[in-house]
Amino acid sequence: MVIACPCALGLATPTAVMVGTGVGASQGVLIKGGQALESAHKVNCIIFDKTGTLTIGKPVVVKTTLLKSMVLQDFYELIAATEMNSEHPLAKAIVEYAKKIREDEEDPVWPEARAFESITGYGVKATIKNREIIIGNKSLILDQNIAIPVDGELMLAETEAMAQTGILVSIDREVTGILAISDPLKPNAREVISILKSMKVRNIMVTGDNWGTANSIAKEVGIETVVAEAKPEMKAEKVKELQATGFTVAMVGDGVNDSPALVAADVGIAIGAGTDIAIEAADIVLMRSSLEDVITAIDLSRKTFSRIRLNYIWALGYNIIGIPVAAGVLFPGTGLRLPPWAAGAAMAASSVSVVLCSLLLKNYRRPEKLENLNIHGIKIE
Repeated sequence: MVIACPCALGLATPTAVMVGTGVGASQGVLIKGGQALESAHKVNCIIFDKTGTLTIGKPVVVKTTLLKSMVLQDFYELIAATEMNSEHPLAKAIVEYAKKIREDEEDPVWPEARAFESITGYGVKATIKNREIIIGNKSLILDQNIAIPVDGELMLAETEAMAQTGILVSIDREVTGILAISDPLKPNAREVISILKSMKVRNIMVTGDNWGTANSIAKEVGIETVVAEAKPEMKAEKVKELQATGFTVAMVGDGVNDSPALVAADVGIAIGAGTDIAIEAADIVLMRSSLEDVITAIDLSRKTFSRIRLNYIWALGYNIIGIPVAAGVLFPGTGLRLPPWAAGAAMAASSVSVVLCSLLLKNYRRPEKLENLNIHGIKIE
């Protein structure tokens, strides 16, 4: 086959990959080369991050509960001064809310933070006005050997049951307040998970958030398997664990914490609105930050490789018939033979037909189920 039709074989894969990646770009899916496209068509398990991936990624503080007697403005001055040094979306939400508390000032100036430390996957700590401030999840507070009062535990449980993130604030080693932060689900997240299940793709959520919030979000979108309170290295370990059991794994994320898992996965898929590090680490970038484009990426890769197989079958079948005819197998019985000029034209036609077959990928349409989402009133952008 290689000897008989090197031109057709040489064109079968690269032309299909070139057209497939071009079509992906026009659909808002940036595919970084043929290897990413090849791996994507084999994907049968997807790991989703939560914040900014399944959720909108614009968290807001919805409730503040003070457990100690303190002026609310003074409370937010201390935590805003601490969180100003963090790049985490939750930190930015806290700072924005603190600015609203200080609405009398157009651009409030926060006190200087000393000995700032960011504890990845847990929270932050710093010294503000000679007071030790620790802000983070329950695990961080317990790791610092700080007792959480009973009413604080009850408040956390209530917050998590509402699919909100509970952030504890410790001032001078006493839990002083709890912030409830809400990050709404993307409007079509549940439908996307449902479609992926129909495509025989397993869905898992791995997040650094607490178990209560993670389970609530997972239940809402229809994901059965959840890993919560996961550090960045734990996300990468989960990817490797699934790969070891035979899955071809895609990781969908948007943050710095997701980068190790994006690199470890067979296909790393970054949300376009995510961090530069995540985008650099990924094989595929969803430029519109739309979850539906995860489906588009997988479906397009499957269609592309179906076209590559069709090219091979066509090239093989064409030459199995054409070469014996050109060699004169029909001449003894029928007197039919192929003149050299006709044989040359037939050889060229073999290559041209493969290219045309690949070019038909330009007519690619997203799965009908995605179009139905739009019909049912869910706007896809």
